Amino acid sequence: MPLNAKPILPRFGAECSGLDLTKPLSADEIRQVTDAMDTYGVCIYRDTGLTDEQHVAFSRNFGYLERVPVREGARMRLPLRELFDASNLTVDGEITTDVAAIQYRKGDRLWHTDSAFMEKRTSYSLLLAHQVPKEGGETWFADTRSAYEDLPQETKDFLEDKIGVNSLWWSRKMAGADIAEEEIDARFKARHPLVHVHRGSGRKTLFIAAHTMDIEGMPKEEGRALIRQLVEHCTQPQYTFSVKWNEGDLVIWDNLCSMHRGGDFDYEREKRDMRRTTVREGTEPHTLDLDDPFTKLFAETPKTVDIQRARVEGR
Repeated sequence: MPLNAKPILPRFGAECSGLDLTKPLSADEIRQVTDAMDTYGVCIYRDTGLTDEQHVAFSRNFGYLERVPVREGARMRLPLRELFDASNLTVDGEITTDVAAIQYRKGDRLWHTDSAFMEKRTSYSLLLAHQVPKEGGETWFADTRSAYEDLPQETKDFLEDKIGVNSLWWSRKMAGADIAEEEIDARFKARHPLVHVHRGSGRKTLFIAAHTMDIEGMPKEEGRALIRQLVEHCTQPQYTFSVKWNEGDLVIWDNLCSMHRGGDFDYEREKRDMRRTTVREGTEPHTLDLDDPFTKLFAETPKTVDIQRARVEGR
């Protein structure tokens, strides 16, 4: 059965069905998935039945999978390093009360693109729901291609050669973490063009969100005001929709033509177990033995948001 894609917005988001993602896909089926992604940017597959191993195997069809950073003595909740833990749970599966973990996750409720703070960007993110709260916990998505196309030509011309400076710790600071800007400046920051041509569709798109702290060549106050304006523009109702999760649902989004944010829920009382694979931009399927930049980045985590230090120290 061929893939069937039902659009959510006219040019963004689709509910997809017709393929069994638990089984190896043919080259034609993989092409159907990527064609739908190029068209809609975000694709939702309901009740997939995927296991952790099948989730990772399916994700490998689209390129090299980033791996969770390691730290000596730290326990991991999930069985595979290709699975990033996007839950509110401890390594023992209980709701976390650790201040650093809670503070870190607050950044997920800001509009962002996954791994924009890395030199090598993430293309696809594939998020699978294992346990969801009774209320809330949805994920919102914004269409940065259509939002760019609707900008005044004068703004497009101004943005054409601008470079954004991105930091993970900046988004955590914006979410309320007690991190001094000097601390952020002492750590790695990634530079990416604010506008690029989306390879799969040929459409121009913005690449900007919560990790973007400055614009090269602009005074900080001016650049940050422009960043806020552009995020507000992209997240207007005509460019956005939300996904209400059920267990077994998989959502794939293309970080290079969208931004997203998590919705609120009762973080202290409801379990939300979400597991994500992330595909590195520009890599081929089944690529192995690439470098591991996340371990280096997280080795210099500010203490206020250091989840792994909390695990090592048993908090």
